[in-house]
Amino acid sequence: MSAIKKMKPIPKQITEVEKYMKDNVGLGTSFDLGIRKFKVLNKEIQLYYVNGLTDTLFILRAMQELVHLNDIHKDSPPEQFVELINNRINNNSVEKVSTLDEVVDQVLSGLIAILVEGYEEAFIVDTRSYPGRQPEEPDTEKVVRGSRDGFVENIISNSALIRRRIRDERLRFELLKVGERSKTDIAIVYLKDVANPDLVNIIKKEIKAIEIDGLTMADKAIEEFLVKQGYNPYPLVRYTERADVAATHILEGHVLIIADTSPSVIITPTTYFHHVQHAEEYRQSAAVGTFIRWTRFIGILASLFILPLWLLFVIEPSLLPDSIEYIGPNKKSHVPVIVQLFICDLGIEFLRLAAIHTPTPLSTAMGLIAAVLIGDIAVNVGLFIPEVILYVSVSAIGTFATPSYELSVANKIARLVILILIAIFKVPGLVVGVTLFIIYLASIRSLNTPYLWPFIPFHPIAFMQILVRRSTPGSKIRPSIVQPKNRLKQPT
Repeated sequence: MSAIKKMKPIPKQITEVEKYMKDNVGLGTSFDLGIRKFKVLNKEIQLYYVNGLTDTLFILRAMQELVHLNDIHKDSPPEQFVELINNRINNNSVEKVSTLDEVVDQVLSGLIAILVEGYEEAFIVDTRSYPGRQPEEPDTEKVVRGSRDGFVENIISNSALIRRRIRDERLRFELLKVGERSKTDIAIVYLKDVANPDLVNIIKKEIKAIEIDGLTMADKAIEEFLVKQGYNPYPLVRYTERADVAATHILEGHVLIIADTSPSVIITPTTYFHHVQHAEEYRQSAAVGTFIRWTRFIGILASLFILPLWLLFVIEPSLLPDSIEYIGPNKKSHVPVIVQLFICDLGIEFLRLAAIHTPTPLSTAMGLIAAVLIGDIAVNVGLFIPEVILYVSVSAIGTFATPSYELSVANKIARLVILILIAIFKVPGLVVGVTLFIIYLASIRSLNTPYLWPFIPFHPIAFMQILVRRSTPGSKIRPSIVQPKNRLKQPT
């Protein structure tokens, strides 16, 4: 543990404050850190700010109000001076701090600090105006019908998007700062009368215990400290950029973590089945939503098991029933099938990465060239057999149908491991591989939450809600996995 830094109080001599800012913060060296000095009723006032993070128009209005005191309060007694300053700051968020460390932290966060000569406290005024984009629909969570506003990189805007959907006086946004140098704002969001207080306390304790220079990668760095994932490829928290999805989970009793500078919100705790649901299912009728969900389940299962099963049938043709004996390569290839599968599977990963780093107008053309020309030529020259292209493509489509990108990549890693076991041990490899896969998932716990709940341990009512999308009037009970204080969603 690092030593606790001693807080330096604000000196009465205002020139010492300026010297401290020059020596320790870079005033006069950093072009974006500014100071404005002026006199009010014969006392010097210093106003500190950071260009680009503050509302310049408000700073001008505040200065006008303070300078105007020279005309209307010339004969005011000195003991009323500080109170006059406080009353003339026309802002809804003003607080006082008594140490220079707090002044620096707030100024570098985008607030302004007003210091008065001879006064050992500073006025901190919230005039933040962070650069950023307007809320828009996330690219990875599009829906046919539904809201088009998504989270952005501004923690204030993100909290407003949630508050707009949940206007409950028991909704809490607890703000913490993490990072010795970055001092990143982190908000813990929950419903006070619903969320499990033990879960809230655990999350706060883990976040407060983070010791690091900075959280430049924001939410992902927080996740790695929070759940201590290590090299486990499976996601232990859920990310969303949709405000309606975040609000839904809050109402269910989940705790959310919002990191400034990140458009993704962390949802805790989550299970495997949280990652296979999508907002589109809840924007359609219950029957249509169930159909969409089952289609997605089939795609996920295909991404996991269609290639291992096909490889097993290629290695052991005797396992094939007579009705589907046509499955398997019709001609020999000089390249082993397992090598073909790995090359083709990794090739699709190359295409995905190339599409991410290719400008949008060119990515479609690049995909067509790769899929048509490269695939066709590879078959014609004998590098791949046609069925490899077919089944790898079906598996890839199932991967893209998985709502969670992190889960889709983890499933791909699991599939490659099962393929290797089948290539070495054949039928026992499949049995052992799938068994170890299920045992591994069942052993994972995220914030003391079983990862395969409600399948393992089995909870029939909750598992039925996973299989069938229930209508909103029929969903009266919050999921027990979050251990909510209030289990009923709707008053009885």
